[in-house]
Amino acid sequence: MIATHLQPSSGLPILLVEDNPVDIDLTCRAFARNRLANPISIARDGEEALGLMQRWEDGELPPSLILLDIKLPRVDGLEVLRHLKTHPVFRRIPVVVLTSSSEDRDLLDAYALGVNSFIVKPIDFDRFVETASQIERYWCELNQHPS
Repeated sequence: MIATHLQPSSGLPILLVEDNPVDIDLTCRAFARNRLANPISIARDGEEALGLMQRWEDGELPPSLILLDIKLPRVDGLEVLRHLKTHPVFRRIPVVVLTSSSEDRDLLDAYALGVNSFIVKPIDFDRFVETASQIERYWCELNQHPS
């Protein structure tokens, strides 16, 4: 099931693909503290994230940005990234890996698959809030998306 946390905005949604409830809460609180202008949808595992692609093809509004954890149950984040980046339309959606993994192999594999950015989650909440602010500012305000 997809949980949606709506903020007061008409902005396109951001999809957070994350299985850890603590990290989901931390991310939502960090974006709320920054008064995020985009609603946040959550997929709690890779299989759920992949299932959204069919809903987008059926006309549901796709996200403007995907925040993707790598270590996910059922289907890992790199496999989700592979599916997204090989799709003729959805490959244009910016994907930011937001993970606790600082393994070189994960970084190299993510970039080989076409990730737009790779960020290791800060442990400190204040640093995480700042990271969330920078993510939103760049990917949702400054970055130009193709139609």
